[in-house]
Amino acid sequence: MSFPLPADAATRATPFYLYDLGLLERTLAAVQQAARPRHIQVHYALKANANAPIINHIRQHGLGADCVSGAEVQRALDMGFAPQHIVFAGVGKSDAEINRALAADIWCFNAESAQELAVLSELAGAQGRTARVALRINPNVDAHTHHYITTGLEANKFGISLQDLGAVIEQLGTLPNLELVGLHAHIGSQITDLGVFAELSRKLNELQTWLESRGHHLPHLNVGGGLGIDYHNPDQHPIPDFEAYFQVFEKHLVRRPGQQVHVELGRAIVAQCGALVSRVLYVKRSQQTNFAILDAGMTELIRPALYDSFHLIQNVSSQGSKQLYDVVGPICESSDTFGREVALPETRRGDLVVIRSTGAYGEVMASNYNLREKAEAVYIS
Repeated sequence: MSFPLPADAATRATPFYLYDLGLLERTLAAVQQAARPRHIQVHYALKANANAPIINHIRQHGLGADCVSGAEVQRALDMGFAPQHIVFAGVGKSDAEINRALAADIWCFNAESAQELAVLSELAGAQGRTARVALRINPNVDAHTHHYITTGLEANKFGISLQDLGAVIEQLGTLPNLELVGLHAHIGSQITDLGVFAELSRKLNELQTWLESRGHHLPHLNVGGGLGIDYHNPDQHPIPDFEAYFQVFEKHLVRRPGQQVHVELGRAIVAQCGALVSRVLYVKRSQQTNFAILDAGMTELIRPALYDSFHLIQNVSSQGSKQLYDVVGPICESSDTFGREVALPETRRGDLVVIRSTGAYGEVMASNYNLREKAEAVYIS
C-alpha cells in the first residue's frame, strides 16, 4: 500500500479520516495544467468535501466554488473565494439561501425550473439587484453510472427539460431582474465513459444553435462535472486523466468566440487523497463466513450502504495468508457492510484497516446515528 500513514497511526484513536495533502496538491496541479491552456474555468464542488484545510488548498490553486446550498455558499465566502468565482446550483434553493447568495453578489445561479426563475427575479428585485443565471438543462443523456447519481435523464428531478426550454426562454423576457449568461448541464457522477461527455457536448452545440436563432448569444457554457476515479486501483491511478477529460470538450464542444467554458469537479479532485482508518474490534467466524468487525461504520462512510459502492480495503497490520472476510461496522443495520468476501491477510482483533478513496463523499456524509461521535480528521503532507 502506498497511501502514507501518520507516524502515530498504531496508537491513535480510531476511526479517523486521513488526508494526504501532498497528493491533493499534485492533483490540483494536474487539473490546472490540463484546464488552463484550454481556457477552462474549474469550480470545485464543495459537496464532495468541505473541510477547511482542503478547501484552502483548492482556492490557492485558482479554482472557483460550485455550491448546492446556502451554507456551502457561505463556507466558500468564509474561505476566501471571491463572489465572482462562486456558482450556486440545486433543484430546491430556499428563499433564505437565494437571498444570502444575492446579498453576496455571487457570479451565477444555475437555475433549474421556471418557478425558480420567477422567485429568483422577485427576490433580486427586492434587493435592487440583477441576478445572473445559467439555465440548467436536462439533456436526457445517460451517464451510465449508478441510478442514484444519474442526474441528466428525463426521469430525474434536475434541470429544465428540452421540451420546456422554449417556454422558459419566453418567460425570461418577462423577468426584468435576471440576466441570462449561459447554459448549465450536469448529467451525473462517477462517470468513467468519456464518450458520455462527447454526447453532452453535441447536445449543448445543438442548443446553442437553437438559442442563437432566437437572438440569444451566451458568453458562458457550464458542462458540470462527474468525472470518475479508479476505486479499484487507487495506487496505480491516484490522479484522474484530466488531459483526456478536457480533450473531449476541446474536440466536441463548439465554443463561440470569447466564450468561457466552466466545469465543476469534486470527486475527481479529492477522493483519492482521503482514506478512512479503522481498527478491528472482533473477528467473528461462522460456518458461512468470517466477519471482520471494525470500529468504523456506515456513520463514517455511507457509500457502500447507500450505493453498494466498492472501496479498496487493506489490512496494514498483518502479513498472514489471505482469507475471505465480510468487512462490517458496529452499527445496528445489516446494511452496515463495507465489503463482502474481501481477501485480506489473516485478520485479528486490533489490526489497522484502511478503506481507500474516501476523500469525496466520506466525511461530508457522516452522521451521528446510534449517537456516534464524529471521527477526527488527520492531515499529512
